[in-house]
Amino acid sequence: MEECTLRPIAHIQSAFAEKFGIPRQSGLVESLPAQVIFEPEFRSAEALRGLEEYSHIWLIWHFSANRPVPASPTVRPPRLGGNTRMGVFATRSPYRPNPLGLSCVRLTSIELSTPQGPVLHVAGADLMDKTPIFDIKPYLPHIDSKPDALGGFSSRTKAYALSVDFPPQLLLRVPAPLRKPLCEVLAQDPRPSYQNDPSRVYGFAFAEQEIHFTVSDGCVHVCGVSERGEKHK
Repeated sequence: MEECTLRPIAHIQSAFAEKFGIPRQSGLVESLPAQVIFEPEFRSAEALRGLEEYSHIWLIWHFSANRPVPASPTVRPPRLGGNTRMGVFATRSPYRPNPLGLSCVRLTSIELSTPQGPVLHVAGADLMDKTPIFDIKPYLPHIDSKPDALGGFSSRTKAYALSVDFPPQLLLRVPAPLRKPLCEVLAQDPRPSYQNDPSRVYGFAFAEQEIHFTVSDGCVHVCGVSERGEKHK
């Protein structure tokens, strides 16, 4: 079969410098902001003509941070505890024959004239910072929305959420526009589903900071917020 070559048209700017902490699906944290920055050859306002009429868009992108792993017909979805195997095509696992991601995000605004050319401001993205984007398509609610569709095992885990204990003095260290998104990210439980040690301190990079937390009795307890690279406090 003939191979094809894809080239990025853009990349994402998001609060996530690493994979840990990223929501497992787009739209789970609707308040999470990000920007789509086009590559120089695609910085054309004409290419975006009419896009302002849509509220949501599809992003087709590359799982560029995946580590090389042998191809497998089955994977272990995190929400099933990491022990149950499902067919790769019955999941949204990042480890696929072709490492392509598909995300539906809300288009909050379009800036046509910036030092980086046209910029799309979006919300609800599940992409790591600098992730290459191959294509952008408008979301069509009369076609793309299927309210009666079956959701497989995801329907049984969609209500999963933790409460969040974020001490006010620590929350104030987070920039105000990112406080709500960060709390919603934590409520989604960033941990691998097979880890359940209440004494373990987890940490991940979020914007310019490191967030440290423990989890016990269905609650995320934030225990430290520090500038990235510094010891947490």
